[in-house]
Amino acid sequence: MAEEPIVERTTTESPAGERREDMRMVDRRRGGSATGWWIAALVAIIAVAGLFFMYSQNFVGQSDLMAARDEGRASAMVENAATDAQSAAAQASEASAKAASSVADATRAAAERSAASAEQTAQNAREAAASATDSAADATVTVPEPSPN
Repeated sequence: MAEEPIVERTTTESPAGERREDMRMVDRRRGGSATGWWIAALVAIIAVAGLFFMYSQNFVGQSDLMAARDEGRASAMVENAATDAQSAAAQASEASAKAASSVADATRAAAERSAASAEQTAQNAREAAASATDSAADATVTVPEPSPN
């Protein structure tokens, strides 16, 4: 049996007494579509599956905790080694500066001793020269003349 279309008639009367009649055909299938509900149900199912997957992957096992703890321990050891290396480098730098200062002080002291020794040697040489000059002057004065015998 073929369904007959539904015809909707609207009559409008104006205050001036005019009468107007409109006719329109109405489709019977227009109000009963469930496609929107099917799409909404599909989206809801996907959302629930996504939430289930997300929460089921969030739990951490004992082996994961052990691995994280070991990784943290290794990271701390590396950090401590780096800090110790920096401290040793600073101490070596300080020791090097002290050694350079000591060498400079020793060199200065040796130079001062060498200058004092050179001055003393020069003074001794002057005194020896003066003594030699006095001895030479005395030797020329006291030389006896030969006797006629």
